[in-house]
Amino acid sequence: MAELQSTTDFQGIRLFVVMGVAGCGKSTIGAALADTLGGQFLDGDEFHPESNIEKMSRGDPLTDDDRWPWLERFGYEISQREGLVVGGCSALKRAYRQRITDSAGLPVLFIYLKGSRELIADRMGKRTGHFMPTTLLDSQFATLEVPSADECAIAVDIDSTTDQIVAAITAQIRP
Repeated sequence: MAELQSTTDFQGIRLFVVMGVAGCGKSTIGAALADTLGGQFLDGDEFHPESNIEKMSRGDPLTDDDRWPWLERFGYEISQREGLVVGGCSALKRAYRQRITDSAGLPVLFIYLKGSRELIADRMGKRTGHFMPTTLLDSQFATLEVPSADECAIAVDIDSTTDQIVAAITAQIRP
């Protein structure tokens, strides 16, 4: 189910970012992971400026210029909380992950939730009340740069239950 993307020792890391394309389960898995680890969860969507939310709601993909201030704010916000923090943020490109880490000023472990386009599209089609339309899923996959082995990151397959996914993550970060 899970594969280690990095050989980094994760002991001592207190900032975790659950990442992936829209609809992969960042908020659900992030909140469950934070609960399991005794930390707090911050949803990156809450730090988007209104202009980003309006743009995505119209079905327009964000540009890098749209994302930079949001990523910086998110990285800063997760670092300002006490104790263990799990954030949920798409962090689709390596440069975005680096911007979050730089803004946090602390090590951040990225947890990539990987799944097929079909599985994620199905999940997105079933959710309600979210500003991100299914029509932007292709642009999300086109933007995605899967974390490399030289990044502080792990990958977990999402074709399981929430409890199984969280167990796979905790097995990698707290062996």
